[in-house]
Amino acid sequence: MRRRITAAVAASTVLAAGAGLGTALVTRWATRTGLGAAGAGRPLGFAGVRFAVHDSTPDTVTLTRSPLSLRPGTYRLTGRHGSAVVGEPLEVTSSPDTVVRRLLTSGAAAPFATGASVGLTPQLHVGTPRSALGIEYTDVALPHGSVTLPAWHVAGDRETWLIALHGLGTTREGPLNVLPFLHRHQFPVLLPAFRGDPGAPRRVDPVYRLGAGEWHDAEAALRFAVRSGARRVVLYGWSAGATMALYAATHSPLRRHVAGLVLDSPVLSPTATLRALAVRRGLPAPLRPLAVAAARRDALPEGPPPMPPTGERNAPPPVLLLHGPDDTVAPFAASRDLAGRHPENVLLHTVPGAEHAAMWNADPGGYEETLRRFLTPLM
Repeated sequence: MRRRITAAVAASTVLAAGAGLGTALVTRWATRTGLGAAGAGRPLGFAGVRFAVHDSTPDTVTLTRSPLSLRPGTYRLTGRHGSAVVGEPLEVTSSPDTVVRRLLTSGAAAPFATGASVGLTPQLHVGTPRSALGIEYTDVALPHGSVTLPAWHVAGDRETWLIALHGLGTTREGPLNVLPFLHRHQFPVLLPAFRGDPGAPRRVDPVYRLGAGEWHDAEAALRFAVRSGARRVVLYGWSAGATMALYAATHSPLRRHVAGLVLDSPVLSPTATLRALAVRRGLPAPLRPLAVAAARRDALPEGPPPMPPTGERNAPPPVLLLHGPDDTVAPFAASRDLAGRHPENVLLHTVPGAEHAAMWNADPGGYEETLRRFLTPLM
């Protein structure tokens, strides 16, 4: 018995001695790592996950096998010395520990050296609408209090504008995946940068609030669109950008102009997303509950984002939810529950096998057809 008591006292002493370090680690994660800037090119569902290149040819690349490297669809593979777009996993493989994917946009003989560390991102395009896609655009400035936010404006013939709100860890290059579709259907499109993005003013607050505190940046884009002649606006957001869209459509004085919402992988359960980020970013298991509690206390409101109230047509705006049951960052169940609570105006489109904010990558044809059907009445 005495030995057990001694061991217990010793363990308590060690825990007490490490309490300060644990508290510091938790605080740092909550304010900087957990909800701090994820960095351009590090979308939430893919950040921190790296693969080794086992082989590379002009047509294929062989990667370490993992749930992420096996995801269906088309992605950009990024390495220290370059990047390339890769397609679906192929059936052929030389080892049960690897996966082979087809290279789609690489002209180099062997773009990735064997042994190189690479990552995946759903962002296919790098550059501006013109340089990446050959689509003409105009650089515009969005007044926002004492600063201005840069944005790309792609002209279109319709009176309904689309505002594309990228998610945490990405930039306005992310929505370029769907820009060709929107441009073909003649929508004017505004792609804003937010505070803290490359080329945009710095953030005063280093902590991100998963859209709950950043929605005023979306409102600046909404204000610009309305002043530029938009009769109707569809807010189209990914991840935390989708949450920004919900808050703007609920709280902005200009919400009457919001004709619809397109929400791709929305963050509807902040606590669950924080838990997923804690695991993804390697926070020790004993500290995760404390870190999540600290982040919620310091950064996030209680409960899910609000739903928009009744608009000028005496009905809430229609909402298209694009989500998948295999999202590891924003739980699909929250979107399913939201659609179940609001069947009168929320349409849920599921994309099996897709990672967070990569619904289009996994099934571009089905995604765009669903989007077309939703937007047609709003044109």
